[in-house]
Amino acid sequence: MILSDKRILEEIDKGTIVIEPYDRQYLGTNSYDVHLGKYLATYRNRVLDARQHNEIEHFEIPAEGFVLQPGTLYLGVTLEYTETHAHVPFLEGKSSTGRLGIDIHATAGKGDVGFCNTWTLEISCAQPVRIYYGMPIGQLIYFAVDGDIETMYHTKDNAKYNKKTMRPVESMMWKNKF
Repeated sequence: MILSDKRILEEIDKGTIVIEPYDRQYLGTNSYDVHLGKYLATYRNRVLDARQHNEIEHFEIPAEGFVLQPGTLYLGVTLEYTETHAHVPFLEGKSSTGRLGIDIHATAGKGDVGFCNTWTLEISCAQPVRIYYGMPIGQLIYFAVDGDIETMYHTKDNAKYNKKTMRPVESMMWKNKF
């Protein structure tokens, strides 16, 4: 079950959903619009290795915007910091973003109950497109959870994306055992 706008507001009032900064105008019928933060990152190496720490280089989106190029994976970040203590958050692209040929995530659209951070975006594009800091980039949808949670994400010892940040975070696949 997806939470409605009224239900999202109730959960914000209860503190089970936190969105900072929060602005009522970005609350949709059953979602909340999130915006592109000021930092992007790209990997230093063109060939990535799942068993190695692939380092990234951060840069700030200039006031005149930044042109994304096809064939490059950009890591972005949401302007909004979120906490979700009783629901499963999903981050999806907005239709307006998709119609510009921008994908905001390759596979990581679902968060875990207890996720407390900004969202790293895996941005790619179909053709060159100029993007801007603060532009609407996606929407959060919240699903109800059936059953009790044994371990919240932010309390897991092996959670790899718990460090609060306003910058995109590279893949931590290399921390897995395989």
